[in-house]
Amino acid sequence: MAEEISRPMKYPYTLSAKIAQFPFKYYYDNSWVFKYSAFAFILCIPIFYKIQKMSYSPENVKKWQETRRKEFSGEH
Repeated sequence: MAEEISRPMKYPYTLSAKIAQFPFKYYYDNSWVFKYSAFAFILCIPIFYKIQKMSYSPENVKKWQETRRKEFSGEH
C-alpha cells in the first residue's frame, strides 16, 4: 500500500477545503469581534427561543388570524 502524501493545496478551490484551511484559532485569539460575536450568539439563543415561543403561542396566533381576517375582508 502506498504512503499517502498530505500537503495543503496552493489555493483551496472547494468550500470544504476553504473551511478546513481557515485560521479559526488565529482569529479567535487575536480578534475581539470574532471572540465576542461567538459569545453573543450563544447568549442570545435562549432570548430568541423565548421570543419565538411567545409569538407562536395559541392566543397570539388567534389574535393575528383575527387581524388578518379583518384586514382581507375589508372591515378595516
